Amino acid sequence: MTFNDKIIQEDMELLAEQFNWSALQNTSILITGATGLIGKQLVFLLQYLNENKNANIKIYALVRSEQKAKTVFGNADITFVVNDVRQPLVLTDEIDYMIHGASITQSRAFVEHPVETMDTAYFGTRNMLEFARQKQVKSVVYLSSMEVFGVTAPQLLEVTENDYGYIDILNPRSSYSESKRLCECLCACYAAEFGVPVKIARLAQTFGTGIDYDDPRITAQLARCVIELKDIVLHTAGKTLRPSLYTRDAILGILTILFAGNNGEAYTIANKKTSISIREIAELVASQIAENKINIKYDITNLKENGFNQDLHLILNTDKLEALGWKAEVGLEEAYRRMIESMKCRKKE
Repeated sequence: MTFNDKIIQEDMELLAEQFNWSALQNTSILITGATGLIGKQLVFLLQYLNENKNANIKIYALVRSEQKAKTVFGNADITFVVNDVRQPLVLTDEIDYMIHGASITQSRAFVEHPVETMDTAYFGTRNMLEFARQKQVKSVVYLSSMEVFGVTAPQLLEVTENDYGYIDILNPRSSYSESKRLCECLCACYAAEFGVPVKIARLAQTFGTGIDYDDPRITAQLARCVIELKDIVLHTAGKTLRPSLYTRDAILGILTILFAGNNGEAYTIANKKTSISIREIAELVASQIAENKINIKYDITNLKENGFNQDLHLILNTDKLEALGWKAEVGLEEAYRRMIESMKCRKKE
């Protein structure tokens, strides 16, 4: 398979060589949130394996809009399952593997639509776990977030999977992080009570190839500033510190958990070397990538409206996942350069 985006093409080729995909041969896999950033990359990889490695994988993509899905994936051999994850899934076909990534992911939506954020998380995950139970799937991965850690103790040099901090449950912005915690607990409960083979992937801030040009998240905003040679405008003080993760590293981590993770357990997927503040990332992008052709400005008005977790300060320990053979490879500057080249392919003239 050949992609219009050469960066995606390179990533799929590398993933096909790095990952031992033999366990996927002649199987079926359901991806929810298939047109989202991570879901899209997973489907691309499965398509690539089918067309270039004769993997014979039956791909099921759960989407809300079949028209959008066909725009993203074309008329390839994919079964589009049109369904709102908040509703039970009815599908007669047998499914071997599942990766559940359907979620509301935009920070502003957590503030403006907190009820919908929580409903999508809980009911969507409950429905997918129940479907996995009925179908007796071989393995499931639930895509969670580093935000489940909350505001951790400042004395922690690194945060492991068992280090949980404070989340203000009366702040509507917590609709995302708190619902992710609830869904993780739900996964553990389904594993313990019903034997559902579900694992949890706690993803750091993920960005990279395939991101929509007009994506509102900060990573895409910074990339657009470089492409359009516009000054970076930060609407916060930029103190939030968190690790970033390139899409290719994320996909490899998810698949590692799918086949090697323990049921009912969580694994952090992050790149410890990218743990710097948003302000420092903006400085790197402006100086190193844009070669000082753009500047950084601040327009701090209402922090609550911007939907950022201002107190987040995370350096995540990834020893547990690395023990399964995974390791992050793509550094921050390389990740931004690859994302920018990828976004140029989707720039609207």
